[in-house]
Amino acid sequence: MPKYVVRYGVMRALGVMSARENVPFSRGTQVVARTERGLESAIVLCEATPEALAQLKNPPSGQVLREMSPADSIELSRILARQRDEFGICQKHIAALALPMQLVDVERIFGGERIVVYYLAENRVDFRDLVKLLAAEFQTRIEMRQIGSRDEAKLLADYGDCGKPVCCNTHLSEMPPVSMKMAKLQKATLDPTKISGRCGRLKCCLRYEYETYELMQKDLPPVGSELITSRGRCRVLAHEILAQQLLVETEDHRRVLVPAADVLTVLKRSNVEDSA
Repeated sequence: MPKYVVRYGVMRALGVMSARENVPFSRGTQVVARTERGLESAIVLCEATPEALAQLKNPPSGQVLREMSPADSIELSRILARQRDEFGICQKHIAALALPMQLVDVERIFGGERIVVYYLAENRVDFRDLVKLLAAEFQTRIEMRQIGSRDEAKLLADYGDCGKPVCCNTHLSEMPPVSMKMAKLQKATLDPTKISGRCGRLKCCLRYEYETYELMQKDLPPVGSELITSRGRCRVLAHEILAQQLLVETEDHRRVLVPAADVLTVLKRSNVEDSA
């Protein structure tokens, strides 16, 4: 029985699902699948090869039932249109109950098994009365899901500073941890307004080349090391990692850039980290 990696839901979850029949599905095919949440619309990404599975961590399982038919597409459009009204109804009840939460999105599952309410809140919220009101209004199961600022951007953001669609809403299935150390190593500006994404957190793209920078930096003498180059004795002040160059101070107190290949001898290595 063939298996496929599929993407489903507004949070763009990835699952490994078996097909009911030996009918091949190509990349990009819209299908109806049964997930742990119920009947959902999904998109086939690729076959579940060992290489593809190695990139996933404990993916949920499910079953691809069929390719989406014209009738399914009409139903999906109707559901998406209803979600706008359901969002307004949910917002009205939150305001009436004066709940300390910010409504972000409302997702109705394709099969009607449940409605998922995504919200932001600083503290724990007692939403039992809200769930009762929504369940009576929509006549289905209500699932409340508290999310963070990165997830909010994943749901609502469109384009980043680079001019392209935000990564969290396109190819990223998980938001990787990003630290200021990554920005410093790549000599990115430390202005928060320049290195923060639509979520207000450090941009995910700061992580993309970080491992390459780390690997290339290992080939360079640490900052503070004393060297012998073709220019004589000098001390390393900073790294130009991609260019594989060193900013050094010579014995006559001049600061110059020298290629790493010009280093003849490392007299004294230092453990001082490059904080430039």
